[in-house]
Formats: sequence, structure tokens, C-alpha cells
Amino acid sequence: MKSIRITIIGTGYVGLVSGTCFAEMGHQVICVDKDSKKVELLQQGGIPIYEPGLEELVKRNVAAGRLRFTDSTADGVENSEVIFIAVPTPPQPDGSVDLSFIEAVAREIASQLVAYRIIVDKSTVPVKTAEKVTETIRRYSKAKVEFDVVSNPEFLREGFAVEDLMKPDRIVIGVGSQRPVAAMRDIYEPFEAPLIVTDTNSAELIKHAANSFLALKISYANALSVICEAAGANVQEVARGMGLDARIGTRFLQAGLGFGGSCFPKDLSAFIQISSRLGYDFRLLREVQRINSDQMERFIKKITDTLWVLKDKRIGVLGLAFKQNTDDVRTSPAIEVCRRLLAEGAHLRVFDPQAMEKAKALLPPGPQLEYVESQEAVPEGCDALVIATEWPQFTGLDLTRTRNVMHTPIVLDGRNLFDPEEMERHGFIYKSIGRGS
Repeated sequence: MKSIRITIIGTGYVGLVSGTCFAEMGHQVICVDKDSKKVELLQQGGIPIYEPGLEELVKRNVAAGRLRFTDSTADGVENSEVIFIAVPTPPQPDGSVDLSFIEAVAREIASQLVAYRIIVDKSTVPVKTAEKVTETIRRYSKAKVEFDVVSNPEFLREGFAVEDLMKPDRIVIGVGSQRPVAAMRDIYEPFEAPLIVTDTNSAELIKHAANSFLALKISYANALSVICEAAGANVQEVARGMGLDARIGTRFLQAGLGFGGSCFPKDLSAFIQISSRLGYDFRLLREVQRINSDQMERFIKKITDTLWVLKDKRIGVLGLAFKQNTDDVRTSPAIEVCRRLLAEGAHLRVFDPQAMEKAKALLPPGPQLEYVESQEAVPEGCDALVIATEWPQFTGLDLTRTRNVMHTPIVLDGRNLFDPEEMERHGFIYKSIGRGS
């Protein structure tokens, strides 16, 4: 295997995980971030995000001399052959993508280029971004040296990002010429995954098309859950019967509170805007957005119908992250549930295994909101318990104790973690998603 000198600009989920895993495979990696406090934290062995397995990998590769951190883009450009751009691409009010961070990095790279480099878009970007990055670097490069821009979309799931990068389903490389292909093959050779080499526009579309389809699949399961409840059927059994068909598959067919996080909502809105600008009204994806929004409304109605008046009710909430195995609370359905309950005057007791510190920035503690230190303490004195995130450890809740410490034994399970018959045996009034009683 040939070791490649790599720079990653941006140390968010994608940048930090990618850089660390490249180093783990034997490449020499420099991670660049303009946030000097974050760089200092990483240099001292700290990790700014929770991602299973990441901290150990970072420490091992720093100790081995394959991974280092800096706030100097010039350092990264000078000392690497391949430069990955992994900066944020946040949504704008109309749903389109803010590309200002990409543009700023492209200009900075251009100002530092003195020899041939491969510049790789790793951030999730709209189609034709590689063309704009190429144009920007060409325009602002003083040395006028040769370079190539490559589109290499990421397909990482938060909470499983290390696993997804180390054992990818596929690797997509979009190029404008064949010159950078050999180096990109060398980078990804140790990962032993199918490698698709295509044009940059197709590569950029693959990412948005994939995430939008997964969001569609989740929304299909949620729409199906409404039918199942009305028919007295079990959406989990229906989804299992569907998913065992190899053409469909079981993944992303779990009904719940809807999708959230930093990717699906943003990428879905972006793809709708991208399609519109290309002359196509992607109405199917607009319906996916509506179904996702309606799912939250139905769950809040289920809570209200069960408790009647929410004002001054004491409600326990298990989960704040948008999904398990992460501390990310961006666009989290669990956070939205809490906001809606607080707006109705409820008093909340909340717990999450990893996300409480980040949640406090969105939901400050106060007279109506108490952060508690364990899942067992959440239901104490509560009129109801809400399951809002699918952390597997929540299934280990002591149901006998929970029943005894609650004011009224009501559980509203937004993630279908518990078995309805078992909950009934323990004396709970139990409501879940898409499992008709």
C-alpha cells in the first residue's frame, strides 16, 4: 500500500472521522480547523464530539505520528498531496445550501498553491459545486499551477461513522480528468470496497439522491404506521414482512417520531431546491417532508389525548439526541417533543446518556425543566414517561420500579422500544407508534 500525505480542512463529524480513519490505514494526515480552541482540545487528546470508537483511534494515531492537528491551512496545503474539504454546508432559510464556507476554503487553498494538488470536496454539496470550486481556485491562484478537483461524497451515519468509514458499502469518486484517480485509489485501497469512478456532477447527485431516498423510506414506514394503528395491525410486523424481500430490505423501515439530525432534513430541503433550479418540481420529496412533520404532530396529539391537560403535568423524557450513539441534538425530534411539552406548561425531567450538555444550549434548565443523572431517576413522581430516542440501554429500565415510582403509570413510546404485552403485564397504560391495540 502506498502512503499518501493528506490534509483534511474541517474537523466536524466528517472531517475528524475521515482523517482519523485515513491515518489508521497508514496515511499521513493533517487535520486543519480555524477554531483554535478545538485544535488545542484535539492536540491535548480531547474529542469535541461523541462517536463510538473515535477517541481511541485519535489517540492511537496521534501517538503513532500519523495524525496531527493545526489551525494553519498553509501548513496543510504545503505538506500534503491531497486536500479534503470537509467544512459545514448549513441550510439557508429557503432550504438551499450555504456554500460560503466552501468558497472561503477554495480561495484560501488557491492563495497557498505552489505545486500540483488534488482538492477533494468531502462536504455534502449541490451538483455543480466542483465546477465552482475549480473556477474559484483558478481565479484566485497566484501561482497558476495545475490542480484537480474531485467529488468524494461521504455516506457516514452519526453513531456508526467509524464503522461506516472503515467498512464502506461503496466509495464514489467524481473526476474531471483521470490524473487524480490513481492517488484516490491509493487512499481507499485499504478499505477494500467497490470504487465508482464517475464525473463530478454525478458524484454530487449520488449523495443527495441517496439521503433523500432513505428519508423517503423512513417516511413510508411512518405513513404505514398510521394505517396500522387505524387497522389494529403492528407496523413492526408489516415492515419485517416487507423488508425480508431482498428488493426492499429492513433498514430504515422503523416507524417512530420521524427523521432528524444534521443530514436528512438539510439534504432533503437542498435536493428539493436543487431540483427546482434545474427545472423539476420534486413533489415526492415535498410529501416526504410533510409526512415527517405530521408524524410529530400525531405523537404530540397522542400525548395530549392521553393526559388531557398538559399544564403542570410532570413528564419524564428519555432521550435528547436525534438518534442513539451520538450527542448530536441538531434538528432532534426529541428536542422538539420537549419544546412542545414545555410550551403547553408541562414540567419535564429529562435524561440522555450523551447529549445532555449539548441539549442545554437549546433547552436551558429551569423551573419547568430538570436534567437528571440516570434513566432510573427520570420517571420519579411523573404523570407520564416519554421515550424519545432509541438508546438501547433504555430497554433495560426496571419496569417494576418505574411503575411504583410514577404518579400515574403512563408510557408513550415514540421509538417502539418496549413490548406492548409486557408493558400491560406491568400495569402500564402504554401507547406506541403504529401498533394498534
